[in-house]
Amino acid sequence: MASEEPKAKKQKLSEDETTESPTKKTPVKLSPNSLFGMGNPLLDISAVVDKDFLDKYNLKANDQILAEDKHKALFVEIVKKFKVEYHAGGATQNSIKIAQWMIQEPHKVGTFFGCIGNDKFGEILKQKAEEAHVDAHYYEQAEEPTGSCAACITGDNRSLVANLAAANCYKKEKHLDVEENWQLVEKAKVYYIAGFFLTVSLESILKVAKHASENNKLFCLNLSAPFICQFFKDNLMQVMPYVDVLFGNETEAAAFGKAQDFETKDIEEIAKKAQALPKVNKKRQRVIVFTQGKDGTIMAKNDKVETFPVLKIDPKDIVDTNGAGDAFVGGFLSELVQEKTLDQCVRAGHYAANVIIRQAGCTFPDKPDFK
Repeated sequence: MASEEPKAKKQKLSEDETTESPTKKTPVKLSPNSLFGMGNPLLDISAVVDKDFLDKYNLKANDQILAEDKHKALFVEIVKKFKVEYHAGGATQNSIKIAQWMIQEPHKVGTFFGCIGNDKFGEILKQKAEEAHVDAHYYEQAEEPTGSCAACITGDNRSLVANLAAANCYKKEKHLDVEENWQLVEKAKVYYIAGFFLTVSLESILKVAKHASENNKLFCLNLSAPFICQFFKDNLMQVMPYVDVLFGNETEAAAFGKAQDFETKDIEEIAKKAQALPKVNKKRQRVIVFTQGKDGTIMAKNDKVETFPVLKIDPKDIVDTNGAGDAFVGGFLSELVQEKTLDQCVRAGHYAANVIIRQAGCTFPDKPDFK
């Protein structure tokens, strides 16, 4: 697999690491709670649908949106009309789960915070997190049911419709600020939050992002969806000065470039301009990572942009592309938290995505064989 990757200069994220050998022989000893994620825990309701179904609910083939009143019937119809599968989901939770799978031992390297309801779906999420050896600490409330996400699959596209429900009820003062929870945040050295959470609790994201920045730890954010770049631009740009690693796909990158008036549609140029945005922690230069489906992944680091080819896959082996982006991030984070080089992080991301698209939902075999 490694032969397909370009021989990039071994690069790390912090300036003060340059005195060390870039290929450290001794692996970093990981401790529990080294990787922290916070986001919207959702139960994925996944089904292969037809174009008529997408048209009926005015859905694009490849998109992510928040459910509106007009989508309520969709959640009933998809279960009645198509063969559905239920999977523990939510972008950030998926990525933390994949990172933990890539790491294997010790268990509970990954911590996850989010809000669920006191219901059956909530119990399933708790059980799934435990099975994945993720240290999930949910804020549980009774007002709203556990959130769900309809993953409407057509070919190798997926249209996601998220009904946040309980996920939208996360409260900083009721959960993040609680001493034993905040202690878990402090234990981490790498933080990851998907942009979807910008619609829920900006104050929670900022508290975590500022902690990372003040302590020279790594804070990672995902653009997550075009609507985040367009309609939650102010929230996004309040967090951006603290972002050390920014993830996104080509559609999100284009939407971000447009919202920021970058006056270019070139993904590499957008990456360079995103990298140059103001940053609080000057000890680390921002890294931008944009995936492009089956096309190469673009990474802007230092003052250059590189493209890394993805692993080839026969289209007939693709079962479900839902979760590919989350898997890429999970693979990337699994190496980042072990202080591996950035090109190794990208390789791990490509490996994880390649495994996940062969499975239904964001699921995986027992053990990875990533080298």
